[in-house]
Amino acid sequence: MENGNGCCFSSVSSIATLSSVAVVVILILIRVLHVIYCSGRPLSKRASKPVSTLIILGSGGHTAEMLNLLAVLQKDRFNPRYYIAAATDNMSLQKAMMLENSLASESRIKVADTAQFMKIYRSREVGQSYITSVWTTLIATVHALWLMIKIRPEVILCNGPGTCIPLCVIAFIFKVLGIRWSSIFYVESIARVRRLSLSGLLLYKLWMADQLFVQWPQLQQQYPRATYVGRLM
Repeated sequence: MENGNGCCFSSVSSIATLSSVAVVVILILIRVLHVIYCSGRPLSKRASKPVSTLIILGSGGHTAEMLNLLAVLQKDRFNPRYYIAAATDNMSLQKAMMLENSLASESRIKVADTAQFMKIYRSREVGQSYITSVWTTLIATVHALWLMIKIRPEVILCNGPGTCIPLCVIAFIFKVLGIRWSSIFYVESIARVRRLSLSGLLLYKLWMADQLFVQWPQLQQQYPRATYVGRLM
């Protein structure tokens, strides 16, 4: 009888555990769907206030395109600005500093009051083996988590560098957990005419970007949830 009671108790305990897990999973799915549904909607309560903005730079053309976008950005609206580039990217942050210095000279405001510049570890370097990239990806993810906790941006601007993925993933998780709501705006490179870049494709397929902008009409036809804005560069 004791063995029978023990088996019944074990079965009831297992069912209760599975039920609890199922409830948690359902609640998480509901929260994820809610976040996806609400993404992209303007924050009317914050319409007239500055928003802290994370700007993710990438080597080569990514930084050039992003700086062109920033040239027409409402600087007083997106303030303060946090620039992030890969640790091995020696040029992107220098160009961003030059932009901020020119803005500071015009407005007579110190750069330190409006902008900060940071580096992040790369998940995978060009030519790096996939085996060793597992370790570097873990390090980059932990570093990205620390940066997101430190910055807590309200807006994230990115346009393709791989360094944006861990930051955007963490930002999305923060949304789901209710830690911080960061609106993610992704602008696909003008070089992408028919297919999204890998970064853009991940953000599109996983519904993480609040708005994803493309610069070619045929690209918008292939990815209907993207927004065609014409050529910005």
